[in-house]
Amino acid sequence: MHIDWWTLVLQTVNVLVLIWILGRFFFRPVADLVAKRREEAAKLLADADATRRQAEDLRAEAATLRAGIDAQRDHLLADARKAAEAEKASSLALLSRELDQHRSEAAAAIERERIAMQRAVLDGANELSVRIAGRLLERLPPGAAFSAFLDGLSGELGKLPAESRQSLAASTAGHPLEVVSAMTLGDTQATMLREAINGALGREPPMQLSCDPNLIAGFEIRGRNVIVRNNWQADLETLRKELDR
Repeated sequence: MHIDWWTLVLQTVNVLVLIWILGRFFFRPVADLVAKRREEAAKLLADADATRRQAEDLRAEAATLRAGIDAQRDHLLADARKAAEAEKASSLALLSRELDQHRSEAAAAIERERIAMQRAVLDGANELSVRIAGRLLERLPPGAAFSAFLDGLSGELGKLPAESRQSLAASTAGHPLEVVSAMTLGDTQATMLREAINGALGREPPMQLSCDPNLIAGFEIRGRNVIVRNNWQADLETLRKELDR
C-alpha cells in the first residue's frame, strides 16, 4: 500500500483548519446559545418552582380560610339553632301561661255559675219552704202554733246560760226587752207570753211587744247583748246555712 504523505499532510491541515473554523464560528455560538438556553430553562424552572410554592401557599391559605368559614358557619348555625330553641321554649311557656290563665278563668266562671245555680236553688228552696210553712200554719188549729212556739220559747230561755238570762232580766224601762211575734197577739196571748218569759227569767223585766210576719211563726226576744229565736224564719236560716256548707 502506497501512502501519499503530502496528501495526508494537506488533508490533516484541512481538517485542523475546518475544526478551528467550526470552533471559532459554530461551536462557540452554539455553546453560548446552549448555555443561554440552559440559564433560561433554569430560570423558568426556578420561576415555576416559586409559582408552585406560591400556589401551595395560596392553597393552604384557602384551606385555612375555608376552615374558618366552615367554623363560622357552624357557629352561626348553632347560634341560630339555640335562638330558635329559645324562641320555641319562650313561645311554649307563653302558650302554657295563656292556657293556664284560660283554664283558671274557665274554672272561675264554672265556679261562679255553680255558686249562682246553687244560690238560685237555695233561694227557690227557701221560697218553697216559706210557702210550705205558710200552708202548714193554715192547716193548724187556731192557737196551736202559738202554744207550740210558746213552749219552745220557754225551753230556749231555759237553755240559756245564767249570765245570758240575767242579762235579759236586767232590762230596764229605758232599754226594755223587744219581744217580736209572727202575728198580732190578743190580750190573752200577750199575757201568756209575758208570764212565760217572766217565769223563765225569774223576774218581770219591762217588755215591748211588736209583730213581724217575716218570722212566719214563733217569737224572737231581743235584749242588749242576747237574742233568743224560736221561729220558723230562724229555723229556715239555719237549714239554709247547713245547705250552703
